[in-house]
Amino acid sequence: MWSLVTARMGGKPTACLQVAGQLHPIADLASRHGSELPASVADLFSDWSRHEPVLEMLAQKAASGVPVDQAELLAPLQYPGKILCAGANYFDHMAEMGFPDITKESQRLFFFMKPPRNAIVGPGSNVIMPRGTKAFDWEIELAVIIGKTARYASVQDAMAHIAGYSVAIDLSARDFNKAPEQFYKLDWVAGKANDTCCPMGPCIVPASQFRDPQSARLRLSVNGEVKQDSDAGKMIFSIAEQVSRASEIMTLDPGDVLLTGTPAGVGVPSQTFLKVGDAIDAEIDGIGRLSVKVAREA
Repeated sequence: MWSLVTARMGGKPTACLQVAGQLHPIADLASRHGSELPASVADLFSDWSRHEPVLEMLAQKAASGVPVDQAELLAPLQYPGKILCAGANYFDHMAEMGFPDITKESQRLFFFMKPPRNAIVGPGSNVIMPRGTKAFDWEIELAVIIGKTARYASVQDAMAHIAGYSVAIDLSARDFNKAPEQFYKLDWVAGKANDTCCPMGPCIVPASQFRDPQSARLRLSVNGEVKQDSDAGKMIFSIAEQVSRASEIMTLDPGDVLLTGTPAGVGVPSQTFLKVGDAIDAEIDGIGRLSVKVAREA
């Protein structure tokens, strides 16, 4: 088993291969074994079909490296080209929001976007509470990383365009999202596109080693209290359907990220929200745990 990590080494973000809890800078490891690979995770996805077999070979040859618990981990992908997020895409989440009897046929898959360079952060005390919000909420999501350009991809072929998977948290200022006095009623940018509102990590697991993403178990806790515990089988629209539909709206490029929706357990139904100092742990079996803390803007 191996995965992709970005860690700060020598003062700069460095793409690493993670094998058995050890980190190996990819460019250096490749050079030692007579290969050549890019020094960033984003560039690896630019030609994933060629780079993945080399990474697989290097994972077999990797010996001792830097223990992952001694490294400063950053978001594994610095930075996505686009971040597309599926809204209201779990049956149990729709039920907790007051819509218990919906059917797939009654729903329309929709997406919103987050700003890649400003929204993405990795593990650590680096989620900044937006100024003025009183309803800062959490949502664990299975993140899909595109590894092959997709345009009008069929549902049957959609999964072939996926390079890997990660853990993401969609943080939302619910009160900023509302605009009841305006004709448009909802402001997705104000509520969803704040700086640091898309933690991702701790690693990216290649799709070839994450065989059944549609049954992945997702859990999120706040200050040790479990808030979300569900699985991707409760999605209204499958991962393949999301990739296919998104590729009808726009071209999906290597290095783009899709957040695939969140299950039940968010804060808004009980009006329980995040505060400065809160610790969030989001975990997906087979990928790992992403831990962040909410901080106040300096």
